[in-house]
Amino acid sequence: MSYKRRHTESDDETNSFFAESDDYTPYVPLAQRGTDRKAALLSRVLGQGAAADTAPQLASASHSQFQAQAPQATAGPQASVALIDQVAELHKRQGGVKVKTDIEKELELQKEIERVQLQNRKSLQSDFDLAKGIVYTEPMKTTWTPPSYIRNQSPEASEAIRKTYHILVEGDDVPPPIKSFKDMRLHEEILTHLQQKGIKSPTPIQIQGLPTVLSGRDMVGIAFTGSGKTLVFTLPLVLFALEQELRLPLISGEGPIGMIVCPSRELARQTYDVAKAMSEALASKRRYPELRILLCMGGISMQDQMSTLRAGPHIVIATPGRLQDMLNKGKFNLDLCRYLCLDEADRMIDMGFEDDVRNIMSYFKHQRQTLLFSATMPKKIQNFAKSALVCPVVVNVGRAGSASLDVIQEIEYVKQEAKIVYLLECLQKTPPPTIIFAENKNDVDDIYEYLLLKGIDTAAIHGGKTQEEREFAIKAFKTGKADVLIATDVASKGLDFAQIQHVINYDMPKEIEDYVHRIGRTGRSGKTGVATTFINRNSSNQILLDLKHLLREAKQKIPPFLLSLEDPTEAFKGMEGVAGECTFCGGLGHLISHCPKLEQQNKTMSTSHRSLHSGSGRDSW
Repeated sequence: MSYKRRHTESDDETNSFFAESDDYTPYVPLAQRGTDRKAALLSRVLGQGAAADTAPQLASASHSQFQAQAPQATAGPQASVALIDQVAELHKRQGGVKVKTDIEKELELQKEIERVQLQNRKSLQSDFDLAKGIVYTEPMKTTWTPPSYIRNQSPEASEAIRKTYHILVEGDDVPPPIKSFKDMRLHEEILTHLQQKGIKSPTPIQIQGLPTVLSGRDMVGIAFTGSGKTLVFTLPLVLFALEQELRLPLISGEGPIGMIVCPSRELARQTYDVAKAMSEALASKRRYPELRILLCMGGISMQDQMSTLRAGPHIVIATPGRLQDMLNKGKFNLDLCRYLCLDEADRMIDMGFEDDVRNIMSYFKHQRQTLLFSATMPKKIQNFAKSALVCPVVVNVGRAGSASLDVIQEIEYVKQEAKIVYLLECLQKTPPPTIIFAENKNDVDDIYEYLLLKGIDTAAIHGGKTQEEREFAIKAFKTGKADVLIATDVASKGLDFAQIQHVINYDMPKEIEDYVHRIGRTGRSGKTGVATTFINRNSSNQILLDLKHLLREAKQKIPPFLLSLEDPTEAFKGMEGVAGECTFCGGLGHLISHCPKLEQQNKTMSTSHRSLHSGSGRDSW
């Protein structure tokens, strides 16, 4: 039995009273309040513009699921749309918001990197210049000039040559490219020496790089491994040192005139051999004096080179550690040094050697020509270099960090316990010589012992071996006494081994730059090579994504297990303001917001900061 109250005039008076009251809030049913809250939440998530039409509809549809049994509920505008489709639409919109947030984060990180670069823009200036407030605005001048018909060559003709050889240049008043060594006005002895070495015509990096360096310009040189970068910075230094010696011979206590700094001993030794051979070629007919070249690196006795040091070296080729030690002890000075080259410059300026490079710069007293060369040169290093050098010319042959197109890259999934046995099968792909790269010293030693037991002539090098052992292994491999060289990344950068048929990556390195340098030991000077890489569950998804993009760029076959990896960079393709690669390390499979190298650098810096400010026991008092 139900009762219905009769409406009276007093009810109208009561409602009128509350309607006129300032504090009165009309009653809103619970269901309607829930709908309004959902609409407000969706408005904040999707943005005011996007949510204006969809938020009430989605909220109403969601609410209708809870009120499905209520006979008084009315159907919302999307009542005919399945709930799963509504949820998918909501996730799609929320995903769009997440992409927008990630883009903003990406751009903020790029701006932060640029800000730090501007703060460090004088890192390559000496303390003397900074103290005096000296800023150089004009490049160095040299006596070298190209033939008149090349000087008078139109910009359109120069650009056509660059386009033919896929050479990209940046900078003001770029010297014209020259397609033959003879037109570069090199000495007859140098031309003969190059012919004997089988170098008949310049490579693309040499076509543009040699005229640029001979003109005295600061330069950033980027080209794939095996493209002939060493000749670009070594030959002009030899000629420049010879010119200075003929003008006014060096005496004891003077020199060097120029310097090349390398990240590893093996690379320093190789560069020394190249420069020494050119100097001997110039002196072969006794027309010119032989230049004194000092090899300054750890692991060798300086007593053997004391005569060169006392007489005054024309050229110093060094690694950062030993070079700093020699400068600190006053064994020689940089008062006359007018030429500096950093080989593998991204490693020189990167975390490992940045402080060393800054310390070395403090010994310069005058302007010098500065050259930076590498196969992998991330944008952060390029921008840093362009801000620190004087009117620099950037010469780029291919994308910085791209793999050589002359290398056939094969990726194989091999379980961790099966890798060492599978090596024997991989060695059957090509005839020797072959290089096997491993990430750590223990793996190098294990592979070395295993292959020796199988009767294969093998040599091994890593940072734990003495300099004599490392040089003996390199010599045995180069002379053919060893068919296989097993090495850590100490042998991956810049070393030139003739006729390498095959490179095997026993494991995937932690950075894609190291992978590019490793496989660059084969497929050099226009020859074709093979690179086989073992990957498994121990390889991080991040490095595998970088590898997938690198294979795609080089038009190589991508195995199914790499194709199946979810790629978070797909959402950013074509986005305005977002680079197609990581602006910190140059990796193609991630952006700067997920850069493993940047994360590792930040961890290293945090650890160093904590160690500087920590103390224990009595030492802290």
